[in-house]
Amino acid sequence: MAKDFITRKENYSEWYNELVVRADLAENSSVRGCMVIKPYGYAIWEKMQHTLDAMFKATGHQNAYFPLFIPKSFFEKEAEHVEGFAKECAVVTHHRLAKSPNGKGLVPDPEARLEEELIVRPTSETIIWDTYRKWIKSYRDLPILCNQWANVVRWEMRTRMFLRTAEFLWQEGHTAHETSQEAEEESVKMMHVYADFAEKYMAVPVVRGVKTANERFAGAVNTYCIEAMMQDGKALQAGTSHFLGQNFAKAFDVKYLSRDNKLEYVWASSWGVSTRLMGALIMTHSDDNGLVLPPALAPLQVVLVPIFKTEEEKNMIDSLANQLQTELKNKGISVKYDDDTKQKPGWKFNEYEFKGVPVRLTLGARDLKEGKVEIFRRDTCEKELRGTEGLSEYIEQLLKDIQQNLFDKAVKLRAEKTRNVDTWEDFKVEIEKGGFLMCHWDGTTETELKIKEETKATIRCIPIDAPEEEGKCIYTGKPSKQRVIFARNY
Repeated sequence: MAKDFITRKENYSEWYNELVVRADLAENSSVRGCMVIKPYGYAIWEKMQHTLDAMFKATGHQNAYFPLFIPKSFFEKEAEHVEGFAKECAVVTHHRLAKSPNGKGLVPDPEARLEEELIVRPTSETIIWDTYRKWIKSYRDLPILCNQWANVVRWEMRTRMFLRTAEFLWQEGHTAHETSQEAEEESVKMMHVYADFAEKYMAVPVVRGVKTANERFAGAVNTYCIEAMMQDGKALQAGTSHFLGQNFAKAFDVKYLSRDNKLEYVWASSWGVSTRLMGALIMTHSDDNGLVLPPALAPLQVVLVPIFKTEEEKNMIDSLANQLQTELKNKGISVKYDDDTKQKPGWKFNEYEFKGVPVRLTLGARDLKEGKVEIFRRDTCEKELRGTEGLSEYIEQLLKDIQQNLFDKAVKLRAEKTRNVDTWEDFKVEIEKGGFLMCHWDGTTETELKIKEETKATIRCIPIDAPEEEGKCIYTGKPSKQRVIFARNY
């Protein structure tokens, strides 16, 4: 364990905050509520971005870019949308600064006030649908399948790096379709894309579900989501996909000439994930020794550390290290031979362990003379001595085993912390223990809000694969036909 590193049991929140900083992922900025993503943290985000981008393009989407600034009048056109984001908006009122009347400092120039105030992008539906109005004339122009990688500003008061910051990075897909069915199918499809990414690359198991009316995106008809459970039992919304119906098309008068030669409003979807996924990755897998990364997203998958005394021993180690690097790189595995003499091997062991490098090979001269190397796997912190023959193939399989083990471990934890609860008294006791509580609910927003007010638990989603089951609402006792997931969340 790193010296003086707080444990999860001592204070899970502080453990997370300290880990983000000490693993060189990010740090707080001088701008309140914002963060600086450091090179190592950004390298992980880049791998996420690269993988997701390929998945989007494989489903027919293209990247575009839309303005950061949104005219206030655009934002006001969709009433539910503006109401949902009003408290989080940053607003630009002037385009120039001037010296203050007393000559000290700068103030907005009264003569440079904008004719129309601009909203700094909290999300892009409004500016995009104003643009789509110009692009769409006929059914021949549909569907439009666009995605953009961008930053977003949502004026958060209580922030935590990656999980909730005033500015964050994300992608947002925005699509336009001929029919309601096509748009809803798109929304569901992208939810599954997100789920596949979370499970296959992040090794994070997720529940695929639908948000309640109270929790859905402002301006959406339906919001689909993936919900993950962190090690402390709290839920984290890892991605959302929205069926927008015709709400934005009507607000921005986006019509197309149909196959029947009639003017119709188009149907829409939007979907997005953000750097919040970094928080999910950290909290799902990491331990009291630092960061733990699934090989699929680790910037560095294998590190080779030499231990030698003489130049002759160094040359022997170099020969194996160069061979291994070539073989591993040919297999698409990222590898580093750390023969920098400025730091001792013990320091390197601690550094790479804390930063979550999945596999470390110690190339010691004494072991190597016997034809062996020491292999350390970060997920279990186990070591083994192994012969050098077929080593690159063994490491390739080991990385796959680590990826699967991290997923299996997270699935097991979620199963242990998921349980059915049938009475209000039991609910109040069980929610204090954390985890997912599978409960009957009467389907009303009123009941949902009362439960939240009394326990701080929310309905994370209505699972799409949950079976029908007759029961009674835990709060009101009214009839219910399906269990939903209640949890406290980030």
